[in-house]
Amino acid sequence: MKTIFAVDDSDTNLMTVEESLEDHYRVMTIPSAAKMFTFLEKIIPDLILLDIEMPEMNGFEALERLKSRPLYADIPVIFLTGYLDDSITARSRELGAADIIVKPFSPPVLLNCIETQLSSK
Repeated sequence: MKTIFAVDDSDTNLMTVEESLEDHYRVMTIPSAAKMFTFLEKIIPDLILLDIEMPEMNGFEALERLKSRPLYADIPVIFLTGYLDDSITARSRELGAADIIVKPFSPPVLLNCIETQLSSK
């Protein structure tokens, strides 16, 4: 079973992602980008769902750090965001995000997006 990291500072968002994906993937919910890097020392996921707005380290900073490390650079990252404008889209693409999903999302949209990324990997 493929492993998905869901990284978000909102317990509600993490629970929603887990409930949406648990029948299809092994989901590991992580409350911060900093903690994600601790998890990465033990497990390399097939895909990361990453919130943009988080304290300590935001999603853009986390993605830059992921892409700078050869071991993690090829992991597809899908941003989850409550707010989307052209500057967020541009920055996401520039940093190498695979896709962006606006919260609140529907489970079928999330599943479809993940399946698309994993099948093209």
